[in-house]
Amino acid sequence: MEQVSRRTGFNGSALIRLLSRLSNVDAREPAQPTADRLSQWFGWTDAISLSAALDGAPATPQSGLRAPRNNEESECQRVKTALATAIAEDNTFGAGKDAASDFTPYKRRYLARQQAMEAGASTLRGKLRAAMAAKSPAMARLASVDVVMAQVLEAREYSLLSAVPGILERHFERLRKAAEADASETDDTPHSAQPTDEWLDVFRKDAQDVLLAELDFRFQPVEGLLDALRTQATRTS
Repeated sequence: MEQVSRRTGFNGSALIRLLSRLSNVDAREPAQPTADRLSQWFGWTDAISLSAALDGAPATPQSGLRAPRNNEESECQRVKTALATAIAEDNTFGAGKDAASDFTPYKRRYLARQQAMEAGASTLRGKLRAAMAAKSPAMARLASVDVVMAQVLEAREYSLLSAVPGILERHFERLRKAAEADASETDDTPHSAQPTDEWLDVFRKDAQDVLLAELDFRFQPVEGLLDALRTQATRTS
């Protein structure tokens, strides 16, 4: 069985660390400071939009959003818990009997989970912006900044997350081929050797871990907006 090296001597989100391990790639942080790298993602239009937001143009709540309520935090927790539970109980990635020896069903299910996470996080983010915009002019400006940041970083985020199924597919193939090689080495008739399903259990657990890490990654902006609302509530209490 292939032994994938586990590197822990670098910084970054749990998702990046997992993808680095599964790709067998060292993901050490670049020497360039994060703020400098981030600034390079802004074009002139983005910079103007961000400047306008910081200069005090209040955020306009998106149409169709309900008035802000006092249970934003519990709603966010409910949605995230529901998404995490769905991942944990999905037999495609869990310990059920639906294991497949080809990657297609795993890709299909992963993409479906990604869509659910994106929809859940995006809806919550919009509701939190609306709640912030109704609190005070300063909070409205912060909501405007979040809108601009989402627009600026959307392409980068999409580029990273859309590559995850491909990384998992390569991991799947490496594990499968390693299992076949191990079976051949221990069988008197190599050409008829069949690998055990142990490698599939390893892959499914890895894929599930990546999904849960991606969920945390997608909810980071939501957590940031919640922190802002908590801070505002503390200052006005």
